[in-house]
Amino acid sequence: MTAPLSGATAGFAGSRERFETVLGWLGGEQAGTVEHSELEAHLQADARELFRQLYQDHLDLRAEREPRIAVVADAEGVAHGSAEPGHTRGLATVFGPVQVTRIAYRARGQANLHPADGVLNLPQDRHSHGLRRLAAIEASRGSFDGAVEAIERGTGQQVGKRQVEELAQRSAADFDAFYSGRQPPAGSTSDVLVLSCDGKGVVMRPDALRAATAAAAATTSPKLATRLSKGEKRNRKRMAEVGAVYDATPTPRTPADILPATEEERREAVAGPVTAHKWLVASVAEDAATVVGRVFDEAQRRDPEHQRSWVALVDGNNHQIHRIGAEARARQVSVSVVIDLIHVLEYLWKAAWCLHAEGDPAAEAWVRHHASAVLDGKSTRVAGAIRRAATMAKLDRAKRAGADACATYLTNKSQYLDYPTALAKGWPIATGVIEGACRHLVKDRMDLTGARWGLSGAEAILRLRALRSNGDFEDYWRYHLVQERRRVHQSRYAGHVIPRAA
Repeated sequence: MTAPLSGATAGFAGSRERFETVLGWLGGEQAGTVEHSELEAHLQADARELFRQLYQDHLDLRAEREPRIAVVADAEGVAHGSAEPGHTRGLATVFGPVQVTRIAYRARGQANLHPADGVLNLPQDRHSHGLRRLAAIEASRGSFDGAVEAIERGTGQQVGKRQVEELAQRSAADFDAFYSGRQPPAGSTSDVLVLSCDGKGVVMRPDALRAATAAAAATTSPKLATRLSKGEKRNRKRMAEVGAVYDATPTPRTPADILPATEEERREAVAGPVTAHKWLVASVAEDAATVVGRVFDEAQRRDPEHQRSWVALVDGNNHQIHRIGAEARARQVSVSVVIDLIHVLEYLWKAAWCLHAEGDPAAEAWVRHHASAVLDGKSTRVAGAIRRAATMAKLDRAKRAGADACATYLTNKSQYLDYPTALAKGWPIATGVIEGACRHLVKDRMDLTGARWGLSGAEAILRLRALRSNGDFEDYWRYHLVQERRRVHQSRYAGHVIPRAA
């Protein structure tokens, strides 16, 4: 005997019927003859349909129970006194399509109001927030085509490539507001506050290029019709500016810890500062000045009283250094700028190949000698020694170009090469964090073969990747849904309050 249905479950007849159908198939002869993989696939499809029906039956039950609200007024204070039940809208969910039925409150000349939509926090478009969340995650992981396939593979639902891109853009809408109100991590006042910036080019569609780049691109003719050849991407890219802020526990070191000369020095070398609470940001829409400002905003959020040591790690880019200086002055905070040692080594190697034959082992010893001198704070002396060596070798201008470039770099950047102070105070002297961020946030996703980005789509993906890299996506998503309720629903009612029956 089947027990009589209660009022709460009477509306779930469709779900019960669907469940009984599944049970009937499992108990039938056909199910007893299939392999386990076929059984899995069959049950997976049945489960989706069962849960879609449960979803639909619950929505229908809510529609039956929706009470009439006495007073409904829109944001302009206009009363919507006519209530008309039976208005429907579609919703594409992770289980499949459903219909939402609710009361519409009407007023002449005004858009209908549906308080039940606000209670459910329904999206403006037909795709549920569950599908939006999946689109955000999958589109930030790989290509949009891959996201389409992943969503269908995981849910059985088909979402178009264009829809996935649009959902990803909507998902990133609250990035700025989320971080502006985010509580800072609990860092120690003894930890160094490290700021870093860099950039990475992204191939864009012609309408998304900056004006100067677009003008240069217009003067070139691609060799092939379907793809860009080597060197043709130069005027097809827009710079994605990347910023990082993190805490570093000071670890005093010596030049021997950085460039150990013997096996004993290698064994006894002190490891670099331990980093924590890494925060990344990237933007292809904003310029370097704006991104540097965001980096300082995050640093200010962590140390509003400027009690900690602020260190900016850079690769020597003059514009970045100038912007860091401008922000520091505007915020009245002292920031020590340190150029990444790895970039210095690259210049030294360019100089070495001017003075040594390719593959000469002596070049390595030469670079080590001069790098050790730079670590000792003697960058200008090294610059002079390199110029003299090039002159004594009687190299012509072309052959000594690398040596001259190195010497000029060391001379012009000498004030940012104070490695003795940085090592004594335990600061980091390499930009590995920001270079890794450029690779992870930008290159690994934006540089996929054949990718051509629009500005809005690229910006959304960079923000979503930053959220996931920062470990903030789950917190952000809860915040995003609250903001969606405010934007889509609360903003439409008087006092920004969704009315409910008393």
